[in-house]
Amino acid sequence: MQHGKYRFIVGFLVAPLALYATFVIWPFIQSIYYSFTDWSGLSPEFKMIGFDNYSRMLDDTVFWKSLQHSLTFALLLPVATVGLALFFAFMLNVGGRRRKGAAISGVRGSSFYKIVYFFPQVLSIAIVALLFQFAYNPNSGAINSALKAVGVGEESLPDWLGDPDFALWCVMAVLIWSTVGFFVVLFSAGMASIPKDFYEAALLDGASRFTTFFKITLPLLWDTVQSGWVYMGILALGAESFAVVQIMTVGPNGGGPDFSTIVMPLYVYQKAFRDGQAAYATTIGVALLIVTMLFAAVVMKLGRRERLEF
Repeated sequence: MQHGKYRFIVGFLVAPLALYATFVIWPFIQSIYYSFTDWSGLSPEFKMIGFDNYSRMLDDTVFWKSLQHSLTFALLLPVATVGLALFFAFMLNVGGRRRKGAAISGVRGSSFYKIVYFFPQVLSIAIVALLFQFAYNPNSGAINSALKAVGVGEESLPDWLGDPDFALWCVMAVLIWSTVGFFVVLFSAGMASIPKDFYEAALLDGASRFTTFFKITLPLLWDTVQSGWVYMGILALGAESFAVVQIMTVGPNGGGPDFSTIVMPLYVYQKAFRDGQAAYATTIGVALLIVTMLFAAVVMKLGRRERLEF
């Protein structure tokens, strides 16, 4: 009987594991292999060059800029996005005025607010980037037009995406706006599953809403928060940052001005498809893989705590 059970389980696992190995593990192995070659990406001929690509990468100032910006995204975006999402979700579920027959309640119209917060998720990230590119336009964009309307002089209006001091932060603001709604809905679902009795008992003991958040909500929601933190960090290091930076920023294929917004995924794309240096691009991709895995490992390690059941 036991033998038949294991054979049944293995039969279900073989196909998905084979697909995962073929389309995920094998491309990683190929990328590591190509990083030791001089492959252009266009010719079937290449030769092994050892660690030359890695030596070149360590001397590449643009690579270090891209690494710095990617790490900035990975560190700051999860903090801002998860923090805002927790605040909004708590207000929607617990932050309303006390009503008759209920010790705690969310704000009025919380269901409508959840739809509003989630709305950016139904838009393609490319559309979001284009919309904000128009909004940041220094001449006719909505932001500078609003500043003009409140009396800011023409000479004082910033060139949001053309100024190296502003461009990276403008891109980061777009990424926060486009993703915070997903986590609001995710955390709201988690908060809705927490028994109301916990909040009622705490409020009867004189606890404030600030105290209930840090003593009840956050500990019981910690596994969800930790998963969201890792997920947001991976988004910041991956396709989301690539799409927004390439579409919104100036310079050849994006990343400007003066490489002030270049990120690692975009640099991989530029080297592979613009410059025909596929082997060097895979070397940067290997570095990006290591950074992503280290980020996930550090967050999981630092966020480890005793699991609370309710």
